[in-house]
Amino acid sequence: MTADGRYKLFGVYVSKPVRDALATYLYEEAGVVEFEGYFDADASAVPEGDPGGDATDALVSTVVADFASLYDASDFDAARAVDPNSFVLAHLAAEPGTVANARERFQAAATIQDVDLRTVHTAILDAQLPEAEDGRFGPDGPQREFEPDDDGLE
Repeated sequence: MTADGRYKLFGVYVSKPVRDALATYLYEEAGVVEFEGYFDADASAVPEGDPGGDATDALVSTVVADFASLYDASDFDAARAVDPNSFVLAHLAAEPGTVANARERFQAAATIQDVDLRTVHTAILDAQLPEAEDGRFGPDGPQREFEPDDDGLE
């Protein structure tokens, strides 16, 4: 638990399929129906006990703890192929120390791979997110297709 009982919000840029997988994860773990706009982008924190905050804190904590294996499982080539204009911003909440650790790891991976943070966010979160019902997602199944879609959300 944080000292003030609040999670810190931070943003990640991901491909639309990874954003959709995040939405599915939040729905399944916390009952969040609308991921986009769930966290107030103008707020800097979310109270602990918020179902979405608790779920994303657990996700980010796992990413930090398992970063080395996620890095190895990540498909950076597929993430590099994403159209740079098709990434979307997703807000996550986690304990402040976890946020700092996640940012350090994402930045180190970007430096090692010589790519931008969007590519790293997409590749690492794609490797972490659980498999969807259709079997397309997750580290044990085929990687998501990172093709931009035409859903009008540019």
